[in-house]
Amino acid sequence: MEIKQFKAESKRLLEMMINSIYTHKEIFIRELISNANDAIDKLYFKSLTDDKVGLNKDDFAITITIDKDARKLIIADNGIGMTEEELDNNLGMIANSGSLAFKTENHLKDDVNIIGQFGVGFYSAFMVSKLVTVKTKAYGSDTAYEWQSEGVESYTIKECDKDSVGTEIILDLKNDTDDENYSEFLDQYRIQSLVKKYSDYIRFPIKMDMQKRRLKEGTENEFEDYTETVTLNSMIPIWRKNKNELTDEDYNKFYKEKFYDYTDPLLHMHIKAEGSATYNALLYIPGRAPFDYYTKEYEKGLQLYSNGVLIMDKCADLLPDHFSFVKGIVDSEDLSLNISREMLQHDRQLKIIARNLEKTIKNELTKLLKNNREKYEQFYKAFGLQLKFGVYNEFGINKDTLKDLLMFHSSKENKLVTLEEYVSRMPEAQKYIYYATGESITRIDNLPQTEIVKEKGYEILYLTENVDEFAIKMLMNYNEKQFKSVSAGDLDIDTPEEKEEIKAKNEANKDLFNFIKDKLGDKIKEVRLSQRLKSHPVCITSDGELSVEMEKILNAMPTDQKVKADKILEINPDHPILEKLKSLYESDKDKLAMYSDVLYNQALLIEGMSIEDPVDFSNKICELML
Repeated sequence: MEIKQFKAESKRLLEMMINSIYTHKEIFIRELISNANDAIDKLYFKSLTDDKVGLNKDDFAITITIDKDARKLIIADNGIGMTEEELDNNLGMIANSGSLAFKTENHLKDDVNIIGQFGVGFYSAFMVSKLVTVKTKAYGSDTAYEWQSEGVESYTIKECDKDSVGTEIILDLKNDTDDENYSEFLDQYRIQSLVKKYSDYIRFPIKMDMQKRRLKEGTENEFEDYTETVTLNSMIPIWRKNKNELTDEDYNKFYKEKFYDYTDPLLHMHIKAEGSATYNALLYIPGRAPFDYYTKEYEKGLQLYSNGVLIMDKCADLLPDHFSFVKGIVDSEDLSLNISREMLQHDRQLKIIARNLEKTIKNELTKLLKNNREKYEQFYKAFGLQLKFGVYNEFGINKDTLKDLLMFHSSKENKLVTLEEYVSRMPEAQKYIYYATGESITRIDNLPQTEIVKEKGYEILYLTENVDEFAIKMLMNYNEKQFKSVSAGDLDIDTPEEKEEIKAKNEANKDLFNFIKDKLGDKIKEVRLSQRLKSHPVCITSDGELSVEMEKILNAMPTDQKVKADKILEINPDHPILEKLKSLYESDKDKLAMYSDVLYNQALLIEGMSIEDPVDFSNKICELML
């Protein structure tokens, strides 16, 4: 037996492989199973043209054996095996991939999938093993060989006894330490779960003898142990099946099992794409938002597979933030993986797939809105907030993608409506899309600012969520119709004659309004008569881009910086309160100052804003009542 040194800089590379390349030790299961799959696929490919192989597709399998007493884990296959030379080249030269060479040299059939690329996966075994033994017999050879190494400096190759073609990898697991529990890989249920997690869709069966208990025949309470050979993997993933073979029940069952949801999804998308990017995808819109969806703990992303092998549990790059609620998988051969196959190289293929998925999701949601309004509204109540955030986020770069998916409560319809529906119903004379903001539909409905707009017969969109107005401001317009808040300084709703009339009245009461403005100080920018009030005495409106509602939301955030809207106190010219104020200006300016403060705070309360000094407000009301 000859002791051989690892070639070139392989010693240093091997040390890196064992200690640095892989994030999780459990990955070795995925890597060794993938290698076994490749070995079987090579022999299966040969069997398509060589009758001497004597094996059908159903005869191939990967076998896992656990020997707890000896602390050994054995992974075996009946694939093509390796010659002595191949053992030396493939295992003695790190990063020399026999699978890659095979892919390059052969024109593969459609049903042959070779996973390996880098020739490094095998060495992940040393993360958990103090000794690795490989027994292999190549197809067409009469001699079997044994490769053995402790993963330090050298390896040995010698002849051995092995009856059948294929490869057997024997791992002598390391002893447990205070920090590491290597014995977990001797637990049959742990191995079962790891195979399910990483290699569930390997196309050949992965079998393992599992110890089970059952009621002894002929008894009522006596149990016996028995051994059952169990196939650990599903093999054919649902997304590779033809759509006409599958029912909604099949899709829903897969979703609930895969993503641990007890409710059916609202929608599924089964995608088979070829061309600039070849991939299979199965996407779902959940029926409800996860409990942590609107928290920072939520992680978006799709499960990413390469040839049926799990690469990433949540690949965030495949989903834009505004569609982060989508769950599902993507399986592609075209992705450029890093050496550990734990993450992606950011390349053109990944971007193409992500772009295509975004378009598909948008189109399917549009169809749902058009064809099943009830279901879409169910979706919107769960995830509409995320769509509106998507409009506002990233300086509005996605607003054109999302604007037709938005819905808001309508003052006329008393239900959710789209912007397209609103604009289609606008009277010819209406210039703007009017909206109102507030904590609830009931509160908005009672706002004084809505009176004149309703009287004109114009529809108002009710915005009840914090992000709503920010999204509307980012949109700016829809189908060339600008948005305008009912609390905007100028509604541009009056005739020229009405504008001139109110201008004259404001001029006539200029001294009174200047007095009120002086008493209120920097709380307000201006006092003037209102064109929008019909029954209420006063209201607060705003000038500029920052509305009163936006001020309230921004100042509620945990920051030191506070913002202030340019508030305008508007007084109803047809309300008796105006005459009272005029009278007090002539007779009792101290009382007028109290009235001014009370009216301002009253207007704030109507807006749903807090007042600075509730005690002072209450005392002034009592004083005015005496």
